[in-house]
Amino acid sequence: MVCDYHGVKCWSVRELYSLLGYTQWRNFETIINKAKAACTNAGEDVAYHFADVSKMVSVGSGVEREIDDIYLTRYACYLTAQNGDARKPAIAFAQNYFAVQTRRAELVEQRLLDYERVQARTELAETEKLLSGVLYERGVDSKGFAIIRSKGDKALFRLDTALLKRKLGAPDSRLLADFLPTISIKAKDFAAEMASINVQQKDLYGQSSIEKEHIENNTAVRNMMLSRGIYPEQLSAGEDLKKVERRLKSEEKKITKK
Repeated sequence: MVCDYHGVKCWSVRELYSLLGYTQWRNFETIINKAKAACTNAGEDVAYHFADVSKMVSVGSGVEREIDDIYLTRYACYLTAQNGDARKPAIAFAQNYFAVQTRRAELVEQRLLDYERVQARTELAETEKLLSGVLYERGVDSKGFAIIRSKGDKALFRLDTALLKRKLGAPDSRLLADFLPTISIKAKDFAAEMASINVQQKDLYGQSSIEKEHIENNTAVRNMMLSRGIYPEQLSAGEDLKKVERRLKSEEKKITKK
């Protein structure tokens, strides 16, 4: 009943409906249509969660014929169970089972996204530390580096750091990157990486020339994002990364205790 369809764990409707206590396909098809409508209303891709397929089945004496089937994702199974007759014991069980499985999958997905964001932030910190060292050797002190970084932010987001912090709800005392979404953190990292390379390759010295280089790199990254329909300044704030890190550490402790 469970199969792998293009790398996604799925359930066959043809095999699922009888297990859920239905004897006639047309009755179960009504439930599937309701589940599809619920999927659409939730803003999800129906074609992804309810994949129409054809397969060969045996009809006896070594003869096979092709029948239509639908492969349901875990989420589609959850919606199907929710639209079924809860008076049927199998439906009641499926509602609980797929609700738990769907929630578990959501938590795993969120954990992966959180981890990716924390990793991106760590990489940005390392890149900026390297860039700061390169700039220090070329006549730029810590104050000058802060100014250059702020000018880069303005080129990338079209807002200065203080304004952007207010827009994202970040405290003045905290670093901007701790409240940026993952893609913005990676954008800043990419621009800083380019600045580090170009400053050395072009043998730039002094705050003015390096500031110009950093602005140009951030502008280039911004233009690349705009070309794909992404406006950095319009992206929603990310959750405070300190909270995210604490949550990941707490979850890690719970996992290791099991």
